[in-house]
Amino acid sequence: MINPQWLRSFATLAAEGTFTRSAEVLNLTQAAVSQHIKHLENQLGPLLVRHPRRVELTPAGLALLDYHQTLVQADALLAHRLADDPAASGELTLISPGSIGLYLYPKLLDWQQQHPGCHIHYRFAPDTEVLLAVLDNRFELGLVTQKPDSPQIAARLFAEEPLELVLPKAAKVSGWEGLKALGFIDHPDGQAMATRLLARAFPGSPGPAALPCHGFINQISLILEPVARGLGFTVLPRFARQAFPRQAHIQVMPLSAQVTDKLWLIHRAQWPLSQRAQQVLAAIEGK
Repeated sequence: MINPQWLRSFATLAAEGTFTRSAEVLNLTQAAVSQHIKHLENQLGPLLVRHPRRVELTPAGLALLDYHQTLVQADALLAHRLADDPAASGELTLISPGSIGLYLYPKLLDWQQQHPGCHIHYRFAPDTEVLLAVLDNRFELGLVTQKPDSPQIAARLFAEEPLELVLPKAAKVSGWEGLKALGFIDHPDGQAMATRLLARAFPGSPGPAALPCHGFINQISLILEPVARGLGFTVLPRFARQAFPRQAHIQVMPLSAQVTDKLWLIHRAQWPLSQRAQQVLAAIEGK
């Protein structure tokens, strides 16, 4: 390793051309600058040709000057990365379940359009994968429906999301028999969501297993398509319903009882969120 103070004296001497001027710039004595150069030459060989009014760099001196400039550039790059200017460049990584993802991703793209130097890396995944991805540092931010109890994870409430019973726009349904006549559009979480909501909204009903199934789809963005076409009803989280583009073709059935899930924002507890992540969160949360 080359002593940084010696290297600074050498670079200053290369720029100023004389020991006297270099000592003034560095606020050192001329003897101290000469000593620094002597230490470097003992380590690396002749670096200078000393003329009466100036110094000239040898090939080794030129190589050392290039080395110094490389270090300066590396320091500047490190400072830039640590500064983490949210409007300049870089990548935001976020992983979440599909429902909130359908709602958030367009907002994140809006933010990226305003900050084109930044890039959004978004992944849809279940809770277990979200937690592992954040723990493994593959994603800075995650959203989960169950608050983790790991000391390595920091979690805070991000949003509350009610389950909704979604009907075709033209459907006239007032009770359980109306739902039975309409039929259920199932999806991977459909039975579990419908069981929770229908048990609260229609006490004493036999549950979704007693309903005729009029379809199944495992792509969250398409679950409401058969509902919009009048083929049945379904139960979905509100954010998934809000992301459906054909709102004019569906309706949410008013219910006296609600089931609401919490969404938790998670990140590694050992270090704070980057400035970029803080900026993005402030934008999407409307702060």
